[in-house]
This record gives sequence, C-alpha cells and structure tokens, in this order.
Amino acid sequence: MSHTSPPADPVTTTQLAASWSDWAGDHTAALIGIPLRIAVIVVILLVVRAVAKRAITRVVQRVLEPSAGETERSRPRRQARGAAVLHRDRSRVRQRREQRARTIGSVLSSAVTIVLFMVGVAMVLDQIGIALGPLLASAGVVGLAIGFGAQSLVADYLSGLLIMVEDQYGVGDSVDLGEAVGEVEHVGLRLTHVRDLNGGLWHIRNGEILRVRNDSQEWARAVLDVAVAHDADLDTVYRVLEATGRALREEPDFADALLEDPAVWGVQSLDADGVLVRLAVKTVPLQQWGVTRELRRRVKEALDEEGIEIPFPRRTVWVRTDGREAEPDALTG
Repeated sequence: MSHTSPPADPVTTTQLAASWSDWAGDHTAALIGIPLRIAVIVVILLVVRAVAKRAITRVVQRVLEPSAGETERSRPRRQARGAAVLHRDRSRVRQRREQRARTIGSVLSSAVTIVLFMVGVAMVLDQIGIALGPLLASAGVVGLAIGFGAQSLVADYLSGLLIMVEDQYGVGDSVDLGEAVGEVEHVGLRLTHVRDLNGGLWHIRNGEILRVRNDSQEWARAVLDVAVAHDADLDTVYRVLEATGRALREEPDFADALLEDPAVWGVQSLDADGVLVRLAVKTVPLQQWGVTRELRRRVKEALDEEGIEIPFPRRTVWVRTDGREAEPDALTG
C-alpha cells in the first residue's frame, strides 16, 4: 500500500523564501561588510607598521654611518712607548654606536608594534559591536596596579632609554656614577655595567643613576701642578714648563693627543714647603691621563737640568751637647 505526500503549499514556500530573502538582506552588512572592514583595518595597520619599520631602519643605518671626524682620527699612529700609553681601540667607538642604534631601533620597533596592535584590537572590537568602555576601564585598573607594583622597573627602562637617546655615555666611556667609577662595558635599558680600576664589575640600575660625569666626550684637560722652592725664579719656571709643553706637542706620538699648546696658568697656591704652579692643556678624550704622566716625567727632567729644586718637607733639630753651643742639624722628614 503506497502513500503519497501531500503537495507543498505554495503559500508556505513563498513565505519561507521571502523570510530568507529578508534575513539575507538584513544581515548582508554583518556577513560581508564587517569582515571586509576588518580586513581593510588589518591591511592598513600592516602597511603602517611596514612603513614605520622602514623609517626606523633608515634612522639606525644613518646612526651607524661613521662621521668624517672619526674617519680622520682613525688613521694609524706610530707605535712607541708614549703611543702605547695613549693608544685606544677605535673599534669601541663603532661598538658603542652600533649598540646604541640597534637598541633604540629595537625599542622603537617594539613600541610601534604594540601601539598598532592595541589600536587594531580596539577597532576590530568596535566593528564586532563589543563595547570598549568597560574593557578600557578594566585595562586601566590593571595597568594602574601593575604600575604601582613595578615602579622601579618602569623607571629603569625609561631612564635607560633616555640615556641612549641623549647619548649621556656609551661603551668604552670613562664615567663617574657615584660609587661606581670606571669604564662602561655595557649599556642596556635596565642595567649599566661599569668596570672599575681594580677589575670589579659594577651592575647599576639605570633608575638609580642621578648624575654622571663623563670624561670621554668632546675633549678633556690634562692638569699638572708642579711644586718649586720658594726661592725659585718663577719666570724661569714658566719658561721651562712652556718649553716642555711645546716640545711634547711637537712629538709625533703625541701630536694627535694634544688639541692645543700647553699653557701655564700661574701660581696655584703658596704652601709651607713651596710654590705650586699649574700647567694645563686640552687633550683628546680618554688621553688626559697619559699626557699628564708624560708631562710629569718631562717636567721633572727639565727642572733638574735647570737646577730648579722641587721642594720636600724639611725639619730643623737643635742639638745641645755638654759644654758646647747648640748647633742646628737639618733633617729631612
């Protein structure tokens, strides 16, 4: 016994087609418009990120290019005893510049990526229809809590970034950071490593650095205080010191280290043991100590040749013996 299905009601079919047509018409924007707008947002953000990274790369490459002044100063010197004292590895200048440029480039790239990601997420959520107000309020509360808990860490990173941007110091510089005095071996966003004279390595948080004395920027000054006896002829002393300074600058091994002729500044102080005369000269950074040592040696030899005495502490002792007058006995001490 066969059963036949009743014919479909044409009115029901027509109503169903009309309802599907109305639903598709009502949701066309949701099915096509929203994904299309999200895709456009993503493409635009990717393009902006690519352009920003390209600009950052160009800035880093420009920083890495050596300056004309550095190229001129990097010519080889004659190797001698004095030059060995003053010689410094020029590759550290390149290392410092590369580290600074690449670190700043990395920080800028990360910052651009994070900002664009956050903007993109906010725009996509807005297209989907999710309210951003409660999310932003929650994020603000969480960020405030993290900020209170990581104040020192944030301060370290911000200070490190400013140190690099302002070029306060870099790898190879001789700095005074308070208790830590020595040569900078590493500069990071959070820590600075300084090697002191005794070989100890200091790890200093950037947020704790309140002031810096950098002996390696632009120029330095070699200062030498020479003590002579009270009865010495100061005009002769001035002449000897000036001649010694000029002779040092004329030396090929020291010509590049001295930026000007040494000058006698005059009498610095009148002490009980003698007169202190100051000699000073501008030098290339980080070479003032070698110049001072060489000047000290040459000044000593020149004063000895001229018969000018370098004073030393004296003490006179009166000795009385039986039946004889007291006689002075000069002792040194």
